[in-house]
Amino acid sequence: MRLLYVLLIYLIAPLVIAHEAWKALFNPEYRGRLRQRLGFVQRAVRAGSVWIHAVSVGEVQAAAGLVSELQRRYPALPIVLTTVTPTGAQRARSLFKEGVQICYLPYDLPGSVGRFLDRISPQVVVILETEIWPTLYHQLGQRRIPLLLGSARVSTRSVDRYRRMATLFRDTLSHGILIGAQTPADADRFRAIGAAPGRVQVTGNIKYDLAIPADTVDAGRALRQQWGGERPVWIAGSTHEGEEDAALAAHAAVRARHPDTLLLLVPRHPQRFDAVRALLRKRGVPHAQRSAGAVPAPGDAVFLIDTLGELQMFYAAADIAFVAGSLVPIGGHSLLEPAVLGLPMLSGPHTHNSQDIADMFEHAGALRIVRSQEELGYRLIEWIGDPERARATGAIGREAVAANRGAVDRLVAMIEPLLRTSA
Repeated sequence: MRLLYVLLIYLIAPLVIAHEAWKALFNPEYRGRLRQRLGFVQRAVRAGSVWIHAVSVGEVQAAAGLVSELQRRYPALPIVLTTVTPTGAQRARSLFKEGVQICYLPYDLPGSVGRFLDRISPQVVVILETEIWPTLYHQLGQRRIPLLLGSARVSTRSVDRYRRMATLFRDTLSHGILIGAQTPADADRFRAIGAAPGRVQVTGNIKYDLAIPADTVDAGRALRQQWGGERPVWIAGSTHEGEEDAALAAHAAVRARHPDTLLLLVPRHPQRFDAVRALLRKRGVPHAQRSAGAVPAPGDAVFLIDTLGELQMFYAAADIAFVAGSLVPIGGHSLLEPAVLGLPMLSGPHTHNSQDIADMFEHAGALRIVRSQEELGYRLIEWIGDPERARATGAIGREAVAANRGAVDRLVAMIEPLLRTSA
C-alpha cells in the first residue's frame, strides 16, 4: 500500500511543482518556497535539533509556548520550525527572532524528505495538530528518530477516511509514534485507526496555552488612547472576500446609533489589501490606513489595517471582536486571541476549523454566532450600548481559556524522555 501511495505522489508531483512555480511568478511570498519544499533547506547550525511542524498561522502561534518552554529548559537546544503557508512563515519570523530555524515542510516524496532530514538532522520531531505523511513517517522510523504528534486530533469524518486506507495508515501509525491527543475522544479515534494504545496520551489543546506578550497588549492600548479612549472600537479580524462588505454594512448600522464608533478592518491576505482600499473608496467611507502611518481622525469611520503581524496588537485596542473567515465558508480563524484579551466575541456560522473551541465558547456564553450582516450589526449595537455586559461576556471567555491551559507542560513532559533517549 505504501508503494502505491509513493507512486501516486510521484504522478501528482509535476502538477504540484508547476503550480508552485506559477504562483511564484506573481506572488513574491512564494519565491524560494519550491526549493525548500523539495528538501533543499539550509543546513541546521548543528545536529540534534528538535523539529516542530506547524502547518499554518494558527498552529505557528500555538507553537510559540512550546518553543519558549523548550528554550527556557534547554537554552542550547537547536529548534527547527516548519510550516506550509507563506502567512505561517511570516508569522513564525515575527514570533521567533533567534534560536529557531524557519523553513517549509518538504513534499512527501522520498527524495525531498531524505534531503530535508539530512540537512536538519533532528533528534526528535513534533508535529502539531494532525498531519499524517506516510513517506516522512516511514523515513523517521528507518532513521529511528522519535516522532510525537502533539495537540493531535482526528474528526469522526477523518476516521472513516483513514479506515478506507487502513493498511497504509495503520502501518504509518504503528512505528512507535507517540500521540498527545487533545481529548479522550481523539485518543480513542487514534487507537481505532491503528495507533499503539500504550503510546497515546491525552494532553489537551496546545492552543489554549496562548500567551500574548505584555508589550503587544501595552502597544495596542496606547494606540487606543491616541484615537480617543472613550470612543467605541470593534475589530473585524482576518476578513475574506465578502466579509468586508458585511462588516461595512453592519458598521453603518452601528454608527447610526453610535456615531463615533470606529471599525478596525483587518483583511486576512495582503494580496487583497488593494481591493479593500478600493472598496472603501467606492463606498465613500472616511478611513485611515495603517500602512500610511496614519492615525484615525475623529471623523474616520474605519481604520484599515493593511500591514502584517499586528493582529494581536489591534485586538488589544478593541472592545469587541468579530472573528472572520466565518461568514463565508472558510472555517473561521482563531477565537483564542480575543478570548485571552477578555473581548466579547462574534463569529459567523462557519467555524469548522476549530469547531470544538467555538462550541466551548458559545456554550459558556463568551461567543455569539451571527448569520448575516444585519445580525452582526444588531449584536454590536447591543454590546456597545451595554459595555458592562460586554465586559462580563469577555471575562467568561478569558476564564474558559485559563481553565483549559496546561498542554504545553504535558507535551514537554512527553518530549523530555525522547531527548534523553536520543542523546
